[in-house]
Amino acid sequence: MEEPFEHLDPRDQEALLEELRDIMREPDEKVAAERRRRLATKYRESHPDIAAWLSDSPLPGETRETPLLERLPVIPERANALKGEVVLVKYGGNAMVDDAQKQRVIADVCALKNLGALPVVVHGGGPAISELLGDVGVKSRFVGGHRKTDRTTMSYVEMALSGKVNSEIVKLIGFNGYKAAGFSGKDGNLVTAMKRIHRVREGKKLRRTDLGLVGDVKSVNPDLVHVLLKADYIPVIAPVGLGEDLEDYNINADMFAGHMAVALNAVAYVVLTDVDGIFVDTENPDTLITEFSDHAAREELGRIVQGGMIPKVESCLVALKGGVREAHIVNGTSAHSMLLILLTQQGKGTTIHSTHA
Repeated sequence: MEEPFEHLDPRDQEALLEELRDIMREPDEKVAAERRRRLATKYRESHPDIAAWLSDSPLPGETRETPLLERLPVIPERANALKGEVVLVKYGGNAMVDDAQKQRVIADVCALKNLGALPVVVHGGGPAISELLGDVGVKSRFVGGHRKTDRTTMSYVEMALSGKVNSEIVKLIGFNGYKAAGFSGKDGNLVTAMKRIHRVREGKKLRRTDLGLVGDVKSVNPDLVHVLLKADYIPVIAPVGLGEDLEDYNINADMFAGHMAVALNAVAYVVLTDVDGIFVDTENPDTLITEFSDHAAREELGRIVQGGMIPKVESCLVALKGGVREAHIVNGTSAHSMLLILLTQQGKGTTIHSTHA
């Protein structure tokens, strides 16, 4: 569903957002309510849809929309199990390209917050990185699906991730009425990275390839995230880490998220992608594997689990081995897929269960 402010000029959108942010910081509840009422009045004649959205009142001839969670067949026991618990959401890929889809996903994240869960978002941004590099004329070279990254490329990677994708997610959370804090793994010594050496088998030999400033997670210090969660923020994290050599490293967002789920003792880990899950035959939608044990998923790496799905499953295995109870791979382009798999019996996707004691 489109929000009415989408039809405003971008500069007017930003002005409205800034005023809403200021209202949200207002410590006096009555004063905040009055300021919001005046803001709605300001838009009532020129943009009645925005006024109705601001005042949370229906337009003439319309009925008030039922809140999202009341429209879904939520199982109370599942909802209660998430209250006060971290839910780590990895958001990326083509599920981030369409604006309407992005708004739906962020609305679902905020619905989890409204439920009483503690959502934490780790995002990728491959399309945004490729677009920016194309705009500035920097050619990308890929080795085994990994982008070779020198210092020049890394500066643009961080610009795309932190400057564009991260800030946009923070903005959308703000539009939904919640506080968000955007940062990367470099902030607060959150993630210490180590250089990745990519290995490719050629016959009976392994060839080592230097990917430049591409890294893996060495360790996680989640103190900053805990501070923000306690202050009622939704943390939004870009997958960049600082190495002990003081270099910035671009880290695969899936693996970054899996390690973060462990460090935060998440009760659930959700990977949002642009397919419905793992299929025995990717050409046959009837072959969706709805449930996997962690050991079965590990056995199928490189067989049933192919290509870009491999790091997603590997990140799930990292999370499960570290104590997360269950991991889900769902289609972020499908309406409410995350809420359905977490809260109902109607979810569509692949759930990987831990068999660790």
